[in-house]
Amino acid sequence: MVYLESSEEVILELVRTKYTPILLYGLECFQLGKADLRSLDFTFNRLWMKLFKTGSIDVVRDCQSYFAIDLPSCDLKRRQDKFMTRYISTENGACQYCYKL
Repeated sequence: MVYLESSEEVILELVRTKYTPILLYGLECFQLGKADLRSLDFTFNRLWMKLFKTGSIDVVRDCQSYFAIDLPSCDLKRRQDKFMTRYISTENGACQYCYKL
């Protein structure tokens, strides 16, 4: 049996373009607690630790900085800000009513 190994760059690009959006899908309309956000980040950091075969969070953070990939909690914050901007500016009466509540 032949196993093909992908480079770290390929795996990280798949995570960034495919898996992170799936993980965060629909969460922008919810206010998650700190524990929920830490759980998302923990899962993401563990992926990096396994990928780079390290147990050091400092190494993981350096790698994330090098590859310019943010934690899911940071991505989620940007998505929530974009969602709220679009939600507030909509002309839909039901949305405007719910926003004023």
